[in-house]
Amino acid sequence: MSFYSQDELVELGFRRLGRGVRLSRRASIYNAANIEIGDFSRIDDFCVISAGEGGILIGRYVHVAVYCSLIGNGKIELGDYSGLSSRVSVYSSNDDYSGEFMTNPTVPSSFTHVAHAAVKIDRHVIIGAGSVVLPGVTLHEGAGVGALSLVKQDCQSFVMYFGSPAKRVGERSRKMLDMEKRLLACEQGNGE
Repeated sequence: MSFYSQDELVELGFRRLGRGVRLSRRASIYNAANIEIGDFSRIDDFCVISAGEGGILIGRYVHVAVYCSLIGNGKIELGDYSGLSSRVSVYSSNDDYSGEFMTNPTVPSSFTHVAHAAVKIDRHVIIGAGSVVLPGVTLHEGAGVGALSLVKQDCQSFVMYFGSPAKRVGERSRKMLDMEKRLLACEQGNGE
């Protein structure tokens, strides 16, 4: 079996764990007590989910594809129905690159100057393969980020971004919101 069983997931000690969660046995989880995973979410092989003090909140129906990483001391939030394509990196902490301080986690903190800031990836956001999201960024509902992009500023609702740094390139349809209503109706036994 490539995914943990429900009993095994409970033993890992997550702060909150929804129904139908699928977590690859090949994913690395650090500080599970600061991680929440919502109903029907999936985390694939070789992902690193490392929660700091701010914690990591993963909503319902979220997909985190192979080789993704969610790392940092600030809060990281993935809203319902969001998705990270393979090799996406989300950071809520960042070293000071100025040269005024030392860097990396092996150096005592009194010699470094690490910045921490929450990252919020809202509902229905999709982030393309190989993209990087930096601390302090909010990707608002329905935003889309093309592959190999560097996201260092907030992204507006239902707008597509691409590039390094990511820049606005177009609009996204809102039809997914109607699809969400149909899914919720099905869950409640009122739909197709």
